[in-house]
Amino acid sequence: MRGPQGWEFIIILVLVLVLFGGAKIPQLARNLGRAQKEFKDGIETGASESSKESDSAV
Repeated sequence: MRGPQGWEFIIILVLVLVLFGGAKIPQLARNLGRAQKEFKDGIETGASESSKESDSAV
């Protein structure tokens, strides 16, 4: 599956601008970045806890 390309990307950007307004976009991007970081940290924490449990079971 491919991502948006060319004019599709421009349409998505225009829709975001219309829906959220120019002032809200930096705040939305910041919140998205924070959520992505928290998700990544949670995945790493879960993986490390899982490996600790499997090591102690051996």
